[in-house]
Amino acid sequence: MNLAEKLQTLGYDLPEAAAPAANYVPYVVSGGHVYVAGQIPFLNGKKLHIGRLGEDLNMEDGVEAARACALNILAQANAAVDEDWAKIKRLVKLGGFVNCTADFYDHPKVVNGASDLMVAVMGEAGRHARFAVGAPSLPFGVAVEIDAIFELA
Repeated sequence: MNLAEKLQTLGYDLPEAAAPAANYVPYVVSGGHVYVAGQIPFLNGKKLHIGRLGEDLNMEDGVEAARACALNILAQANAAVDEDWAKIKRLVKLGGFVNCTADFYDHPKVVNGASDLMVAVMGEAGRHARFAVGAPSLPFGVAVEIDAIFELA
């Protein structure tokens, strides 16, 4: 089963790999790893999840935003390995930024939206190290931005 088929069994569609929004590349393959640039929760060009947790977005909104970031990460990794997931050994790390108010403290719960999806898709190979921190703003006003590192087989 390929990645798109696996996602469909979980009720998701693999989005198109988004073009970069500034002067960077969406992923780099180097030294046995795929480094995926920070992905935001826009799916197939549609702007989603704009706002701040603790202000105009709630926990469920944040989890959905993180899940959308994870789908975009998977799309970029899929492009990096020419749709051959046998080339990916495991997810090594996620780094999550949550656009939130100063009194919002549930950053890990928000980023679990991405972590949970990765484990659902990749099984044990999707278990990873990570960080989840708050930020006073993020690009385009999005709720979450997440980057990733995958190890190649």
